[in-house]
Amino acid sequence: MSPAQQRRGPRTVSARRVAFDVLRAVQVDDAYANLLLPTRIRRAGLSARDAAFATELTYGSIRMLGRYDAIIGIASGRRVDNVESDVLDVLRLGVHQLLGMRTPTHAAVSATVELTREIGARRATGFVNAVLRKVAARTDDEWDALITEGRGGDALLATRWSHPAWVVAALRDALAAERSRDELAALLAADNVAPRVQLVALPGLATAEDVQAAEAVPDPATSATEDDQATQDAPPVSPQRDETDARPVSPVGIRGTTGDPARVPGVAAGRLRVQDEGSQLAALALSRSSAVRAGERWLDMCAGPGGKAALLAAEAAQGGATLVANELVPARAGLVRKALATVAGGDVVTVVEGDGRRFGKPGDERFDRVLLDAPCTGLGALRRRPEARWRKQPEDVPELAALQAELLDAAVRALAPGGTLAYVTCSPHLAETRGQVDALMARHGGVLEQLDTAGVVRAVASRDPQVADGRTVQLWPHRIGTDAMFVALFRRTA
Repeated sequence: MSPAQQRRGPRTVSARRVAFDVLRAVQVDDAYANLLLPTRIRRAGLSARDAAFATELTYGSIRMLGRYDAIIGIASGRRVDNVESDVLDVLRLGVHQLLGMRTPTHAAVSATVELTREIGARRATGFVNAVLRKVAARTDDEWDALITEGRGGDALLATRWSHPAWVVAALRDALAAERSRDELAALLAADNVAPRVQLVALPGLATAEDVQAAEAVPDPATSATEDDQATQDAPPVSPQRDETDARPVSPVGIRGTTGDPARVPGVAAGRLRVQDEGSQLAALALSRSSAVRAGERWLDMCAGPGGKAALLAAEAAQGGATLVANELVPARAGLVRKALATVAGGDVVTVVEGDGRRFGKPGDERFDRVLLDAPCTGLGALRRRPEARWRKQPEDVPELAALQAELLDAAVRALAPGGTLAYVTCSPHLAETRGQVDALMARHGGVLEQLDTAGVVRAVASRDPQVADGRTVQLWPHRIGTDAMFVALFRRTA
């Protein structure tokens, strides 16, 4: 046991054990790392610096799982399918420390071997030690050459950048639709970079002091004191950084925040929220596509967990409109109510539960603005939800596309004459984006017109969003540092 562990006491959970437990839960129980990890960190009582280490270790290992498995297979001389699953997860964590973090070889190997004992796999300590030492004997570039040898095209890119081959193909097609095929490697690399923490300053609620305080929060991964460093078993974190422009692209966005956003006073008070700027632009494209008239009625058809709904509610309150936020799943509807509790009162916001496809029946209320942030594959948020790339399968796309089409039909029915519809997905897959738009216009072209979505988003954004001209918008993480959100705006003409 190291001196740091002795000082902590025998029952204290290390950062590496937290990362292992979350990785196992993701693999075995289909847990979501972004939901489980904060809870485990709090339960373990990790310092800010150890929490930063556990976060990068967890997310980085999941993002690069495919690449690391290829490396482990070569270093061990075994198919990874023949390595016990708990030992394989330990190895993935060890390889990420060696190749993806600034962890000295002796520390990464010895601590990972100790973790092997801690989880009850003492039988495998020699194996883990041998594999990690073989991994450490080669550079990152040398491993890339080895694991991609004999591969070409999408198979090479899938192995090198740790994406399933079908996802690589889907991203290639989406870029090709914009004549941007040569950006594929940059996009795949961006998916593997820890994203900046992005906040939204809710209009009418956030103050200039809130924004200044958010931009001044220090990074716990680099701000520990000498005394802190002497008592931590986790070395400094050095993941790849988001190299896109640090300036916000959303007029209500904040990118200067590092570390734990919960320490920001405005976040604690609910005036600032953690929200990707791509989501912000998608919501603002609807609320600011035209001047808001007092008395307008808005609908968020699939509002959970409430991020876009909170921004729309703040915008509605500013303009004298009201918002109905709908969510199918009761637990997620509870999250929506929580998200909206401090934004606007019951005279502005109503939260309802039910299937979004029920809207627009004869005699039902019509809405002046409708947001359909549809369920999708989530391929646009792989850097934030790293497990999504390994869970989704190509056969999931047709079922989701069918649901999206049914929700779009309901959205058109629910739209008042002259009203505006924003169709949004957190996916660039063409079957969920341009394909849906083309099919929608084929079904409802007599009552719908497409708006200049690119023009709206450019007018809303605080700097160039680097989107192609056209009636739809695809945002990209490698260009502007947001999730790959898709937005299309329509107006009901009759």
